[in-house]
Amino acid sequence: MAPRVSPTERIRAQIHDLFEGDVDLPEVVEQVARLSLRLTLQSVMEEFVCVELDRDRYERREEDSPEGYRNGFQPPRTIKTTFGPVELQRPKLRGAQSALCEHLFGQGVTRTNALETLVISCWVRGLSDRDIEAMLIETFGRDASISKSTASRICQRLRAEFDAWRRQDLSRLKIDYLYADGSYFKMHPKAKAEPVLVAWGVDTDGKPHFLGLASGSSESTDSWKSFFEDLKQRGLRPPLLVITDGGPGLLAAIEQCFGRSLLQRCLIHRLRNILAKVSKDSQDDVKRDYWAIFNRIEQPAGPKAVAEARRRAKTFATKWRKLYPSAVACLEEDLDSLVVHLRFPAEHWKRIRHSNLLERTFGETRRRVKVIGRLPGEQSCLSLVWAVLDRASKGWRGLTMTPKALRQLQDLRRELLSDQQHVEQMKEDRVTTAA
Repeated sequence: MAPRVSPTERIRAQIHDLFEGDVDLPEVVEQVARLSLRLTLQSVMEEFVCVELDRDRYERREEDSPEGYRNGFQPPRTIKTTFGPVELQRPKLRGAQSALCEHLFGQGVTRTNALETLVISCWVRGLSDRDIEAMLIETFGRDASISKSTASRICQRLRAEFDAWRRQDLSRLKIDYLYADGSYFKMHPKAKAEPVLVAWGVDTDGKPHFLGLASGSSESTDSWKSFFEDLKQRGLRPPLLVITDGGPGLLAAIEQCFGRSLLQRCLIHRLRNILAKVSKDSQDDVKRDYWAIFNRIEQPAGPKAVAEARRRAKTFATKWRKLYPSAVACLEEDLDSLVVHLRFPAEHWKRIRHSNLLERTFGETRRRVKVIGRLPGEQSCLSLVWAVLDRASKGWRGLTMTPKALRQLQDLRRELLSDQQHVEQMKEDRVTTAA
């Protein structure tokens, strides 16, 4: 083929030759897929030059056209992608901006963002740098491999994204439901596992938001209070309902930071506490009767639904008190915080009565770091947990906000938070006036 033929035309000719040749179809399809990716990237670069110079190849420059002209192509360069290595040629330009084609691939770029994202995803799933390097070689060939140092540099992006995320402004959000939980990881030498504190919420549109993540020496009141204060400083407003597992330090911190918000104790955690006081022979029956307190309540959300749950709880207590008095006491001492969700829209009950979503995600995080043992340090631990939760949160389902549900939530917000919000609005108005 003539040397003046563009790389794009050469690639098209290679694809044509593949289909003309006597090659097995599966092999042809795979080769065509790689050549098609190469053709796409090469075409984009050449089209980019046409747009910037305002003329096609071999077309004369008009008086009002931008300065500069083409001067062939640079030697081929291999770019590593998730389809394997792809060979591209950047156009050479004279009299134009030197960085014209570097919008797509700079002077030192040897891999695509997709490949970097793949490396980060592998790291999030618990693979070591050596494992990532071996995986790339096995999948895409030795030419697509990256060194351990390169993998580490790529993962620095993850830490940078985490640092930016943990400083994001939360004032634009109006959270109705706030979930808070913690999970333990080994992150310091010669130290026991320490908690990572997490919060996520559902806003007034029903959309889930991953709000905060921080380390703590323990799940004490001070640790949780510091965590919540940071969220408030970033602009988080008091939620209508806080859903927790019921840890003493967490409950005290919620009382201090969100005193007007309602508190829902996780029904699943409380059930575990109750079953721990029941013999194995009776656990299935006790579990069935426990869920019967909260399931299939037909009364409308609010005082009537709460009253029905309390009536059922008395039936539960009457049946089991003589045989398991400590289990019944475990239910009764926390009943007030177990039925709070019944004051909210009925279509939300099954999603706001427990913190099981975070529990499952934490379990997945612990599984992924098991191969590591102790994490290299606090920053690495937080980055990893954030990466797993951040990707998981993108798949979390929100809540359906019907007109009826919105009215109920608005009534609760007016009842619980209106005075406090009025004070906050006055403060904002004073700041705006002063500015």
